[in-house]
Order: sequence, then C-alpha cells, then structure tokens
Amino acid sequence: MDTKTTGRPIRCKAAVARKAGEPLVIEEIIVAPPKSGEVRVRIICSSLCHSDVTFWKLKDPPGYFPRIFGHESYGIIESIGEDVHDVTEGDTVIPIFLPDCGECNTCKSPKSNICSKLPFKVGPWMHREETSRFTDLKGETIYHFLFISSFSQYTVVDVAHIVKVDPQIPPDRACLLSCGVSTGVGAALKTADVEAGSTVAIFGLGVIGLAVAEGARLRGAKRIIGVDVNEEKHEVGKKFGVTDFVNSRNCGDKPVSQVIMEMTDGGADYCFECVGMASLVHEAYVCCRMGWGKTIVVGVDKPGALLSFTSYEVLHHGKTLAGSLFGNLKPKSDIHLLVKRYMDKELELDKFVTHQVSLEDINKAFELLTEGKSLRCVIWMDK
Repeated sequence: MDTKTTGRPIRCKAAVARKAGEPLVIEEIIVAPPKSGEVRVRIICSSLCHSDVTFWKLKDPPGYFPRIFGHESYGIIESIGEDVHDVTEGDTVIPIFLPDCGECNTCKSPKSNICSKLPFKVGPWMHREETSRFTDLKGETIYHFLFISSFSQYTVVDVAHIVKVDPQIPPDRACLLSCGVSTGVGAALKTADVEAGSTVAIFGLGVIGLAVAEGARLRGAKRIIGVDVNEEKHEVGKKFGVTDFVNSRNCGDKPVSQVIMEMTDGGADYCFECVGMASLVHEAYVCCRMGWGKTIVVGVDKPGALLSFTSYEVLHHGKTLAGSLFGNLKPKSDIHLLVKRYMDKELELDKFVTHQVSLEDINKAFELLTEGKSLRCVIWMDK
C-alpha cells in the first residue's frame, strides 16, 4: 500500500447521488483519514442491491442527499485509525452493513447477530459519531449509506463492520457475501435450519429468495417451491434448485397458500417471505405445516407494517414465526464459513452475477436492476 496517503485525505472518484431518483454523478471527492476504531478501504468492486435502489428513490428521511450509496463490496485496507487491532494495511476485506463489535453481550453470544453496542440503523453518518468522512471539492458534506458507501474508490468504515477474508476468493464473488446472498443462504442454513428431505416454499424469487433456494439446496431439501408474479423466474429458479413454481397471479380464486397446501398435502416444512409484504407473511404462515412448520420473515416491509394473528392459531397450530436479519449470520465468524464453502465449490456464487460494469457506467446497473433484467451487477472501481 502507498504509505504516502496514510493519515492524509485522499482525492478519488465516486458515484454521488445528488437528488432522489436522479442518475448518479461521477465526480471527484475527498475522503478523510480514518479516526479511532475506523479503517479506510480501497474498494475494488461493489454489487448493486435493491436496498441501494430503494433508498436512492426516497426524497425524505431516511433518504438523505447528496449521498454515496453501495454496501455490497470487497476491498483492501489502505490505512487504519487508532485502536484498530483485528486488521491492518493490505488486508483483503468485506464490509458488512451489520456490525459485529465482539465486545457486547449479544456479539459474544452465539444466539444473536444484533449488536447492542452499535445498534443497526439507517443513518447518514459514521456509526460511532454523527459525522461524515466525505466532502465534495467545494467542502460540502456527502452522506454515508449503511455505514459502508462503497460506490467510491475509497471509503471509511468502522472496524465493527469489517470482515477479513481469504485473498484467494475472486473480488466479484466476495462482494456478494456483504448482504443479499448471505442473508438468503443464512436464512435457510441458520435461521430455519432446513433439514434434508424437507419441503420449502419461497415467496419472492429475487436475489434473496434465490439465495434461500441455494441454501435449501445445500441442505438437501427434497422439494423447493418458488412463488413469484414474474413467469420468467420459473426458469431462473431452476438454476438455484427450485423444483416447482407457482405464479401467484394464476391461482384463480384460490389464495396462493391454499395452492401450496394442496401441492404439499398439508403445508411446507419451511416457508420464507422474501418480498417485504405483510400479506405474504400471512400467506406463508398459513401454508407452513401445522405442528412443526417454520415461517421465516426475510423481506423488509415498509415502516409501521403490522402482522395480525389470533391467539388461537398461535397456540393450537404449533407453528414458528421468526425474523431473519442478515440470515442470523454473525459477520466475523460465519462469513468465513461461506467463503470456504464457495472455495470448496459447494456454494455456487457465480450464477448470481449476471452483469458487470465500470464505475463510469454505474447508472446502467441501476437501469438493469429496476427493469428486472439483472440479479447482481458488479461495479468495478478502476476498470
């Protein structure tokens, strides 16, 4: 690494969102040196996630502008701040939006991945203090996104959000593990603990739903039912282990839950809601098997969305309903396991990448995703 930049601001290119929903602008920015507990990372590549698009469209808080989006990424540590001991300059890393401080009771426990010292939130600042490390060439503040902001050649990240990884994993595969793919695979492997020979129903075959299918495939699920409104997802799903497909718009007078109940002779062992709609959570809960069925909520619904169940059905039906933030994975211990499974040719990451572009063409990635033409588009910072 170039030690001449250590402790000094760096001038580099970034894709800056100036206004909600408008094309990102490629411009030069200033990235400040890392403070205590922080690292500055040279981003090699980043993939575009639906969360980036969702918040890019928001005109009001938690939408903030100007902002640097991006949170699925891979990079190399350029410099470290004080009190950073886990990583050093030159380490290859994956920034993760979910913190893992390693110090609080919840981070020390194997039962949770929700840090109590640095609670997750969608703020525009660094995690430990409400300041930014980005300014434009006029000196104006540029906001952070999910504590990562990887649509920049350099970014500053709290060390609690940094996971050191094997440099042998290709950058354009490693970045996928920052969010969506890990969330879906983790939901199947860890939250639900899918068993071999079981039946799985997945509501929504976007990247997260397909990643759930990949996780269920790894566990040996006998039947994986995909539910979506897009008929094209039928063929796509087959690549990820989906054995049956239901277009919820073609169920006639029957609710999709009834269709799945009939297909499975009583319900699926595991149901995953991967869209973010309360109505689909209810459908998933209805068609998970009475007595032992599990419904896993993975999709992010709008703030304030409510779920409603009668106490009778909760008590008498013997089903489990659970949330799965980041697949219940603990970033600093579980991501290594996924990397190993990819390197051992078990976890198939390659099929998630459908497009690759340069930073200058990042708006093409947004177009592809919003038009439903891509799963993951990888954005290279220097190509």
